[in-house]
Amino acid sequence: MSVVKSPLPEQSRKVVGDALQGALVDLIDLSLIAKQVHWNVIGPRFRSIHLQLDDVVDATRAASDTVAERASAIGVSPDGRAGTVAKSSGIDTVTDGWVKDGEVVEIMVAALDASITRMRERIEATDEPDPVTQDILIGITADLEKFHWMFQAENV
Repeated sequence: MSVVKSPLPEQSRKVVGDALQGALVDLIDLSLIAKQVHWNVIGPRFRSIHLQLDDVVDATRAASDTVAERASAIGVSPDGRAGTVAKSSGIDTVTDGWVKDGEVVEIMVAALDASITRMRERIEATDEPDPVTQDILIGITADLEKFHWMFQAENV
């Protein structure tokens, strides 16, 4: 049941809804991974990486809200429940416990890479059915790519 009606044709709404749902779970998971390693990072670069992770968490939480609200606006009910995120995210999980600063950087590079790859697929998928959603995904991907670059620069 959809209580919100969209001018998008049903097939377009399905494609766009799937893209937004996938983006939502990846963004939520990315924020959780960043927060987990934020709490557990250790090493000489603790402070700079700790603060950098806060930036990722803030940006991904804001982006997940934008994505969820876009889904709602086109009549697709967003699902950000923990079980949904756990079963459908395309990002590898992280282990518990303390994590050395260099390993945190590697974890974030890999997590961001996975997220960016999937976001670019969604950008392509939404090109024809909904340029408005595509524009949102492009902006989010640009932010993720900036974080990806910055974490890569940490391990030079």
